[in-house]
Amino acid sequence: MGPAHPLSPRPADRDAPAGRGLPDVPDQRTLLIGIFALRGILCLTLLARAGFLWTERPEVAFIAAVGVLLTLLLSAPGVYRYVIRREPAGSLVLFAHSFLDLALVTGLVHLGGPIASELASLYILVIAGYAVALPFWYGLGVAALAVGAYLGDTLVLLSQPAHPGLLGQILIFAFVFVLVTALSRRLRETALRHSRLERELARVRLEAGEILSNIRAGVLTVDGDGRLAFVNPPAARLLELDEGWLGAPVLDRLRAVAPELHDAIVSGIRHGLRVGRGEGTVRLLDGTVLPIGLSTATFERAAGGETAVTAIFTDLSELKELQDLQRRAERLEAVASLSAALAHEIRNPLASIRSSVEQLAAATGADDDSRVLSRLIMRESDRLNRLLGEFLDFSRVRTATLGDVDLRASAQATLDLIREHPDCGPGVSLRLDGPATPLLADEDLLHRILSNLVLNAVQACGGTGEVRVRVGPADPDEVPGGVSIPAPVRLVVEDTGPGIDPDLRERLFQPFVSGRPGGSGLGLAIVQRAVDAHRGMVLLDAEPGRGARFTVYLPSRPYREDQA
Repeated sequence: MGPAHPLSPRPADRDAPAGRGLPDVPDQRTLLIGIFALRGILCLTLLARAGFLWTERPEVAFIAAVGVLLTLLLSAPGVYRYVIRREPAGSLVLFAHSFLDLALVTGLVHLGGPIASELASLYILVIAGYAVALPFWYGLGVAALAVGAYLGDTLVLLSQPAHPGLLGQILIFAFVFVLVTALSRRLRETALRHSRLERELARVRLEAGEILSNIRAGVLTVDGDGRLAFVNPPAARLLELDEGWLGAPVLDRLRAVAPELHDAIVSGIRHGLRVGRGEGTVRLLDGTVLPIGLSTATFERAAGGETAVTAIFTDLSELKELQDLQRRAERLEAVASLSAALAHEIRNPLASIRSSVEQLAAATGADDDSRVLSRLIMRESDRLNRLLGEFLDFSRVRTATLGDVDLRASAQATLDLIREHPDCGPGVSLRLDGPATPLLADEDLLHRILSNLVLNAVQACGGTGEVRVRVGPADPDEVPGGVSIPAPVRLVVEDTGPGIDPDLRERLFQPFVSGRPGGSGLGLAIVQRAVDAHRGMVLLDAEPGRGARFTVYLPSRPYREDQA
């Protein structure tokens, strides 16, 4: 699934041009294309006019043709450099090019005959074009040259008298220059502000997109029509939405996947209600149900426009798991205190009972039945004494001395010991993987963790199967719930046994809960307390028929506050 980009627009907005409705000044290359195109038209027009005059005034037609040819030759390098190669042209170069255009217009006006006054309007095009393309003073120079060329041709070359129409033409030239200059300046300022706003908007969008893409919380926005207006990658992954959902009705999908989230969004759209802190569930396609915490905010997308609701939600699975671990540790501590008190209170009377029965069995007057009953009482007393010893071991799980330990070496020693255990038959394979893994730990407690986990795995195999132990450094990011364990190391013990029943799995670390007939139910409780004593974490992953995997994370160095 390709998650939607955090700032993906709705489909109706995707084809909208940037800067819609804001005119802009053409760039220099576009202006030069227009100027050279106008120059070409002027050259063709002047050549056509010279052709009509060839029989009447051949010398003038010849001069006009030579002037056109010279203009084309001088224009060719500029077309190549500034249009084809896209090189920037300086203001002085453009000012020099204006002489060619003014000369062509003056030639047309001079040869215009009855339409000479109409052709004078071509000066306006030249003035307007260079007023946009050049800075103010250069543009003013082009306008002054146009006025001078027009007056010189009219008053000197054509020997026409000054008249009000001539003054009107000059005023029009000046008005066009001032108007175009003012408009181009305003457009440039507007374009500059618009460009700055676009850059700022792009920066804000980039920052917002980075934030929304990298936060772990899911964020989605649903508009007043129930269509998905926005979704960030964590929300898309959690709700299993692809980018095709953007702009599509999404409420029915949310009702099926996350009913509480759906109800909160609908309440926001219809009644403007907001959820400050709520909880719900998300049902994935594979049937997994995840708890989520959610909050919503209601706002209007535009003044007087439709209402939209933004929901922020977080997967609470790891938090719930950490809370369960905390409650488990608290229960184990309470049971440990009670176990220690009971063991001490029972052990002394039990020792007295056993000693008394042993003396009665040894008395000369005891018959055979009395001796059999006495041995039974002593055997059961010994069994109770061993059980009390386990209670005391459970209550005494504390880190006594921390030292440098190699987790792999300890695991290897444990496997060598378990191979000699009666429950480890020839059909059970023990395997150890991983490099040398140094850590600072209590070696005795580490041995209890390893021996209990490996022995439980061996017993779960029932005489046939494989028990695999893996050790090595762990990535801090893989520790669930963002728990900070300094330089964590990982211990994994997994088997190919029948797995663990889901009803039993929730209580497996509680004291006196065992999945094996005849077990005391203290092995995993001791593992939990030993891991807690190292301020680590133990996790269980097991399904019926697929074996079990216990993962233990331990710090390889002391916590910072312990070093202080």
